[in-house]
Amino acid sequence: MNIIAFVGAGIIGAVLSVVLKQYRPEYSIYISLVTGMIMLGALILIIAPIIESVLQLSELSEGGFKYSELLLKCLAICYITQLASESCKDAGEGSIAAKIDFAGKCAILLLSMPLFTELVNIIKNLMA
Repeated sequence: MNIIAFVGAGIIGAVLSVVLKQYRPEYSIYISLVTGMIMLGALILIIAPIIESVLQLSELSEGGFKYSELLLKCLAICYITQLASESCKDAGEGSIAAKIDFAGKCAILLLSMPLFTELVNIIKNLMA
């Protein structure tokens, strides 16, 4: 991962956004959004081999694959909602950002419900 290029792209996007805000403030948010999306796309391409390695290692363990997959899905939801929320905050829409955060939390809770159900069943079996 070339962190210098990644950080450089972020700084260039931020500088363009600030300069554009002086002349055309309505376009400044678009620069921020596009910069964030480009950086997220580049990061996904960089992280893809790591995710594949984690999934391959989890296949070796008994029953670990479904938990690793669940964890990776939850992490993806966290990162996507954080990006969207921060973008809304940058645009001055704190109310929408709060709702995006809440939706992300609900999505993670919904995704993890089978895990909670399995945990309750294990506890019931141990108590019986």
